[in-house]
Amino acid sequence: MAKDKNILIMLVDDHEVVRTGLASIIKKHPHLKIVGQAATRAEALQIARDEQPDIILLDLDLGEDNDLETIPQLMEITPDSKIIVLTGLRDTDVLREAVKLGARGVVKKENAASDVIDAIQEVHEGSAWLERSMMGQLLSDMSPAGSKVDPEGQRIRSLTGRESEVVGLVGEGLKSKEVAARLFISETTVRHHLTSIFSKLEVSDRVELMLFAYRNGLAKAPQAKK
Repeated sequence: MAKDKNILIMLVDDHEVVRTGLASIIKKHPHLKIVGQAATRAEALQIARDEQPDIILLDLDLGEDNDLETIPQLMEITPDSKIIVLTGLRDTDVLREAVKLGARGVVKKENAASDVIDAIQEVHEGSAWLERSMMGQLLSDMSPAGSKVDPEGQRIRSLTGRESEVVGLVGEGLKSKEVAARLFISETTVRHHLTSIFSKLEVSDRVELMLFAYRNGLAKAPQAKK
């Protein structure tokens, strides 16, 4: 992330005290900027349309019918925004469905305040923020019947040796700058490799690439988020 570029954030929670607490935490970080706060789905959709935030912190329990529908509705009007679910829900089925619908991270409300900031930064950089148990369940849900590798083996075999190295490092959670340093190549070269990798593996972004890598044994899933 460029040091001089703010991350624009929208807060969506029907409890004012929660929004106030989040705002207080976020405002301590000068590169994070709150561009809107919403208490309902209708408010969230309007603010998202107007402000086009980078990150949306979304409470799934807004007291409305099927709050999960908020995720695809937000993604339709602001496709470049990345959604992090901030929730007190313990229903893992609901949380997994939120990720399948497009949420890039899940932070539980009882977690430390620092987790919110870390999640914002990680998701903004293109990574996911998920507990290890949830990542494992998602991978199981996404795995094809029978062999997990064979259906995708031809795509994997199309990778060059260098591209395979990049996939492994991205799977470890390294950013492009870190991958470049590890492989002694430029960030521009890393980006070129990623463009080729995305095309060959038929994934659209780093999160899909990471899931593909974990699912096919090209990288080890990261440790659980605390």
